[in-house]
Amino acid sequence: MRVIAGTCRSIPLKTVEGNATRPTTDRIKETLFNILQNDIPECRFLDLYAGSGQIGIEALSRGAKHAVMVEHDKKCAQVIRDNLHKTKLEEKTTLMERDLPAALKLLTSEGPFDIVFMDPPYDLHPEKEILKELKDNGLLAEDALVVIEADKNRTCDFFAESGFELVRTKVYKNNMHIFLRMVEGSLS
Repeated sequence: MRVIAGTCRSIPLKTVEGNATRPTTDRIKETLFNILQNDIPECRFLDLYAGSGQIGIEALSRGAKHAVMVEHDKKCAQVIRDNLHKTKLEEKTTLMERDLPAALKLLTSEGPFDIVFMDPPYDLHPEKEILKELKDNGLLAEDALVVIEADKNRTCDFFAESGFELVRTKVYKNNMHIFLRMVEGSLS
């Protein structure tokens, strides 16, 4: 696993040993960031269930202004710190070692975010609750994009009643990315 492009291009990143995480492959990460390329420069990026931190680091390498990474697992958090040190991106990053969705209540001073990436364990299905918390806590910029990585067989009907609309889906061999934006006027 490595940084694909930008200021930290080709720097290898550590991963967490074992089955606690599913690192996004370089090929899928490259496809994702090709889709996001016009939204990344100077954005505020929120990486939920950050794992090794590779998605937030890729965003920073490609020009994001700041990234907040939320990860509750201590081994993963240490790998994130190691990867941030290796890429020299510590000053552009806030690492929050907390459980979700409770951590979102503590992020109000860090937002609003332009892009939120969420890659929860596939068996949890916390998306609806997380979307509500993002909205209710004012963590989304006006035209924020929320990207959810999920199993390719996951039904995507959870977002509509949360005040979001489907912008795009990108299906890969075993998983997919779901791209959402808030419905205009749904922010209370």
